[in-house]
Amino acid sequence: VSGYLEEHKGSEILNDQLILAATNEFTGKNLTRREVDNRLQLKKNARKALIDKYAEDESAKEAIELVIDSISDANNYVECNAGIVKTTLQNLRDNFSDDKIEQPYSLELRSSWRIDFSRYRSNAKLNHDHPTQFRFVEQSLMLWDIAMESMFKLWYAADEDLLRGRASYRLCNTGQGLNRVQYCPTVSSEMSKILKKVQRQCSGWVGLSVVHLGDRDVPNALTFIDKYTNIPWILGPINDTLEAISSENSPFYNNSKFPGLEKYIDYAFESKHDLRMKILSDYFKHGFDGDGDDGGSCIDGRLTSTWNWCNLIAKKDYYSIFMLSGF
Repeated sequence: VSGYLEEHKGSEILNDQLILAATNEFTGKNLTRREVDNRLQLKKNARKALIDKYAEDESAKEAIELVIDSISDANNYVECNAGIVKTTLQNLRDNFSDDKIEQPYSLELRSSWRIDFSRYRSNAKLNHDHPTQFRFVEQSLMLWDIAMESMFKLWYAADEDLLRGRASYRLCNTGQGLNRVQYCPTVSSEMSKILKKVQRQCSGWVGLSVVHLGDRDVPNALTFIDKYTNIPWILGPINDTLEAISSENSPFYNNSKFPGLEKYIDYAFESKHDLRMKILSDYFKHGFDGDGDDGGSCIDGRLTSTWNWCNLIAKKDYYSIFMLSGF
C-alpha cells in the first residue's frame, strides 16, 4: 500500500488519523444492531472525509478507495483469523489453569508409542503433567495467534523464497510423496522473530524451539504457508460447537422441534458443562500430544498433532454434537 501511495503522491494519507477510522474492523459480536449501524456510519464518514480531503480528481479518488479497501480487507483477515485463535486461547485460560485440575479433565499426557492400524485413537508421544501440558498448549496458541497477525509478512516471505532465482531445490520423497525441498531463509527469519516474541512473554519455554523449513517435515515455503493458513479452519468449528452448546439460541436449548437433544446430552455426557469440558480437554490433550510427528514438541509438530486430531474427529463420541452445530 505504501509503495502504491508513493507512486500516486499520496503517502501522507497513512499518517492521517482518519485512515484508522475508515479501515477499522469489528466482528459485530456482542453488539446490538444499533451499535453496528453506528460503527458502520463512522467508517463511511471517515472514508468520505479522506476522499474529500485528498482526491483532486477521479483518478485520485479511485486510488484512495483502493487503498482504503485494501487495508480494510487486511484488517478483516487479521480480525477474523487471529480472533479465532484468541477465542481458543481464552477457552483454555477460562476452563483450565496450570495450578488447578478439574477431574476427570486433567490435561496430563502419558506417551503410548505403539502401532494402531485402526487410527481410532491418538498415540501420544509426549510425557507432560497437567501444568506442563497447560503451558505447552498456551504457548502454542500464543505462537499461532502472532503468526495469524503476521500472515501477510509470512505470505510475502514465502513468495520471496519460492520465486528467488538463485534458490535451487531437490525433488525428494519426504514420506508424503515427491516434494520440492527448498531452503526458506526469509520465512525462517520471520518465524524466528515470532518465536522469540512469544518466548519473551513466557517464563519458561516448553518443548523444542526447532522450526522445520526446507526439510522432510516442511519441504518448502508453500507447504508451510498452507499449513498455517488452515489454523482458523481447524479451530473455528471447535469454537462454534462450544458456543452452540452454551448459547441459549442454539438447538440444544428448549428446542421444540428436537425436544430430545437436551436429554441426549444429559444422558450421554451428564451435562452441557461436562460436554464442553470433554471436547476442550480432548483437544488440548490430543491435539498437542506429538502424534503424527516424529519429534512431537517442535514448532511444526504442534500443528501436525492438531492436524492428526482432526483426522480422528469422526471417531469421537461427541462428533454428533459437532454435526448438530453445523460442522
